[in-house]
Order: sequence, then structure tokens, then C-alpha cells
Amino acid sequence: MSIKEPFTDLEIETADAGFYENYSVPIALISKGIMVALVLWALVFPANATGTLGSLNGKLLESFNSFYVIIVGLFFFFLAAVALLPSTGKRIMGAPGEKPEFSNFSWFSMMFGAGLGVGLMVFATAEPLGLWGSNPEVVSGAVPGNQPEAIQSAYRYTYLHYGFHAWAIYVVTGLSLAYYAYTRGMPLTIRSALTPLFGRLMNGFLGHLVDVLGVVATILGVSVTIGYGISQFVDGIYAITGMTWIMDMGGEVPTPSKVGLIAGLVTIMSLSILSAVSGVGRGVKYLSNLNLVLSIILLGTFVVFGSFAFAMTTYGTAMVDYILHFLSLSFGAYSPLSAEAFASSLPAAAQPLAGELMGGATNAWGSYEGFKSGLTGAAAELDETTLTATYAAGEQGRQFGWQAGWTTFYWAWWIAFSPFVGLFLARISKGRSVREFILGCVFAPALVCFAWMTILGGTSIDLELAGVADGAIIGASNTNKLFVTLSYMIDGALLSILNVMCVVLVMTFLVTSADSGILVMNTIMSGGAEETGIKHRIIWGLILTAVIGALILATGDNNPMDALRAAMIIGALPFTMVMGLMCISLAKALYRDGVRDNYNVTAQVE
Repeated sequence: MSIKEPFTDLEIETADAGFYENYSVPIALISKGIMVALVLWALVFPANATGTLGSLNGKLLESFNSFYVIIVGLFFFFLAAVALLPSTGKRIMGAPGEKPEFSNFSWFSMMFGAGLGVGLMVFATAEPLGLWGSNPEVVSGAVPGNQPEAIQSAYRYTYLHYGFHAWAIYVVTGLSLAYYAYTRGMPLTIRSALTPLFGRLMNGFLGHLVDVLGVVATILGVSVTIGYGISQFVDGIYAITGMTWIMDMGGEVPTPSKVGLIAGLVTIMSLSILSAVSGVGRGVKYLSNLNLVLSIILLGTFVVFGSFAFAMTTYGTAMVDYILHFLSLSFGAYSPLSAEAFASSLPAAAQPLAGELMGGATNAWGSYEGFKSGLTGAAAELDETTLTATYAAGEQGRQFGWQAGWTTFYWAWWIAFSPFVGLFLARISKGRSVREFILGCVFAPALVCFAWMTILGGTSIDLELAGVADGAIIGASNTNKLFVTLSYMIDGALLSILNVMCVVLVMTFLVTSADSGILVMNTIMSGGAEETGIKHRIIWGLILTAVIGALILATGDNNPMDALRAAMIIGALPFTMVMGLMCISLAKALYRDGVRDNYNVTAQVE
């Protein structure tokens, strides 16, 4: 029986000489053109850019919220099936008998640093605390926020956002790229993952488009991560030095000023460019190892001085709760509530006032008491029973608003980050089996994230429950919650040392994320080459700096992260569709390779 061999003749034309030597000129120019246009738009017309991005982001979430939620659930179950099936899980991503390039420690530390380093520093305390005050159980009124009853549901969604689903997003991209690169000798670039579906079409414009979508998603995803990280970096510098010029002191609590953010951005990106020039074999590896060691020290500090018993009890109960709700968390998606549907579900006395009542009743970030206190005129005169029924009628709208603003934001963030993390994971995973790759990159880091979130976040919650912090941690900005938690845990010289260590840890995580992103973008634009030109790494480091800086400045008096978040969610949507095609493509490739094995036909590995 004759079995057709897989298509591997992928040709990505690169320049033979000149400035773009060994680079694909169309990919580089289109990617740069999009990013430069975004920077100029944000700088020249900042109000228009911010408003347009925010409006488009809102419309996309209304239409694609369910799509984001369901496809991420499918990503996890697809990978679980691939890992569990003996015929697919045992495949080695490399030549027969080839050993992994990096030790397990270095492999895990690079994976950890690139995938969630900055996110874990910023959100280790902010995520559990935020969800303790607002999650779907609180939004529905089933439990009160910031009370003991809300802890279980807070960690249910903390685990959702930083657990198996998040890492599955990275691994879908990483496994697709690694499989074709190391079993079929194809370039380590995004378009390779779609060759089983589109074949030679990937040699032309369609292939260029796929790679450009990967570059754009990467730069926007990395931008959001660096934006949050720099804010925490500035908070840490303020905690150590007390320098007020880097902070905005006009609000209820100090927050990083735009001057401070831009100063931090220039500092971090300068170090990142230097590290990127050194390459993955030196800069990223050594920084990643340092990150992991410092992370262990920070974790140990919370174990010794924090609420470790509370955290471990929470870890166990939260894990059981997470597993019991896993299917509903994976596929439970909400749609927007229309004005007609809201009005039709109101009591007769409230129906004429539906327009006035809907905003408050569907506000995901408010409360029933806030809804009542905001009413005026005839709406304020409605009786308690009518108001209770009105608020209940708005629950679907509140649940949609919460999911779109929290869970879907996370899924878009991880998806935008996945070309970067996925390609990076592929580069460091040659010689590992498919099953080892999935288990090592989905389950192992997720379990570490769970421990990190419960030990650090659990200490913050326990300090608030015990009345020690008296609302100070809850009231702090997200990027400052870690430093405020430390200040209520320890004091004196040890606090100063820990603050300095946290700043160093944030800085190294930021440098690791940024320089890895720069390396990955250059890999895509060079047709999958592992060694790329130094001048292009520098140029893309400067472009990344300009994108973050311009979008921070464009927000005016609003939250500096608003424009970055909106641009990232918009940029992630097209790549989400590419990832769906990657799953179909990989399933086809694995099936066909299994058939070839049965008939002793092997794919050629160059």
C-alpha cells in the first residue's frame, strides 16, 4: 500500500544580502509597518487611539466571548487526548534516541520564567484577593465578597486563570511547532504548523500572513506583560527608596506615574536588549536559573513567616473544588444580555423604567447595595421586592461582564503570549517525547502556580481576615499588593532585603520575558533560523519599547494599562483562530504518521 509522504518542502524566501539578509522581507516589513502605525497613531492622536481601541475591544468581546471560553476548553482536552493515547504520546520530537538539550532543571526554569514569571509576581497576591472580592459566586449573590464564604470560589477561578487551561494555550502552539521542526525537519516558525492542512499555500502570501499574525500577537502580549511588570518594578523601587517623583501621589494610594513607568521601561528594555543580543544559550538560560532560585527564596519566606497552614488547607480544598467544577469552568460561557430580554424579565412595575435600571443591574463590578443607592426619581421609589427581582434579572449581564472582563481577558493574554512562549518552549524541548512535553509544560507548572498563588495569596487573605492589614492590602494597587503584604508580614532589615530581592526578581523576570520575545520575533521573521542578526534584535527591542511607551502615554488620565489591554485582546483574536487550525492540523499529522508507522513508512528528517 502506498502512503503519501507529508509535505515538508516549505520554502520561506529570505534576502541574500543587504539590511534584511537572511530575513523574510515581507514578514519583517508588514510586521514593522503595523507596529510603527500603532505607535504613531497612539502618539499623534492619543485620545482617538485609546477610544477606538476600547470601543473595538468591547464590540469584539460581545461577539467572541463564548468563542474564547469554549476554544480554550477544547485546547486542554485535545492535549489530554494526545498525551494519553499511546501511539501519539510516545513519539520523540527529534531523531530516534536523541537526548534533550537542556537538563530538567534548566528546562523547567526557562519554561517557568518565560511563561508566567512576571504574572506570578504581579498577581500572586492581586489575583486571589481580587477574586475574593469579585467572582461569579459573588456576582450572583450566592456568597458575600471579602468574607470567608468567598475563599473557595476565589481560588476556583484563580486556579482556572493560572492552571491547566492557561498552560494548554502555550503548549498547543509549542507542541505544533516542535513536532514539525524536530520530526520533519521543517523551519521553527508559525506557518509550519499549518502545512498538513494547506500544504504549498504556506509558501506564499497565506504563510506570510500567518507569521505576521504571530509576530503581532507576540509583541502585544509581551507588551501587556512588561507593562504590568514595570508598574510593579516602580512600586518596588518606591518601597525601597521612597522616591516620590516616580509615583502619582494624588489618589487614595500612591500609584506609578507615567514618568516613573517610562523610566522603568527604558531601564528594563535596555537590559533586555543586551540579554537578547547574547542569545538563548547564555542570557536567557542564566537569568532563568537566577529567577527560579530567587523565586524559591521568596516562596520560602512566605512559608516561614506567612500563613502556611491556612495556605495548605486552602490548596487542598481548592484543588478538589477546581476538579469538581472543571467541565463547567472549561465550557461555561455567557452571552450579553439584550435590553429587550432584560425588560421582558422585569416585574410589571419596573418595566417602564428598564432603561434606567439596566446599567446598575448588569454592572459586574457593583453590588446590590450599590445598585439601590445609585437609583434616582421613580426608580428609587420601587419597593424592595421589585428591586430584588430587578437585580436578579440583570444577573446574566453581570456574569457576562465579569467573564469578558476577567476570564476572557486572561485567555486573550495567554493566546497573545503563546507564539512567544510556544516557540520558545519548542526551541528548548528538542529530544523530549510528546507526552513528556505535555505533562511537563501543562501539569507541572500549573501545580507550581497553584502552590504559589495559595501560599502568597493565602497569606494576604489571612492577614485581611485576621484584621491585621485592616483593608490595606485590598486597597493597594494590584502591582503594589505584594510589597504591602510583605510589610505586614515582616519588618526591619529583613523587610528591606526582601523588597530589594523582589525588585531584582521582577527585573530579571521582565528581562527574561522581553529578550525571549525579541528572540522569538526574529526567529519567525528569519524563516525559523535559530541564529538571528544582532542589529535586528536591537531594532525589535526598540520597537517593543516604543509600542509600550506610546500606549502608556496615550491613555491620558486613564489607567495606563487600558490601551495596552485593548490592543492585546484585539490582536489575539486572529491568532486564536490560527491556533484552532493548529489543533486540527496536528491531529491530522499525528494520525497520518501513525498510519505510516504501521506500514513502515517514515517521514524524512533532514
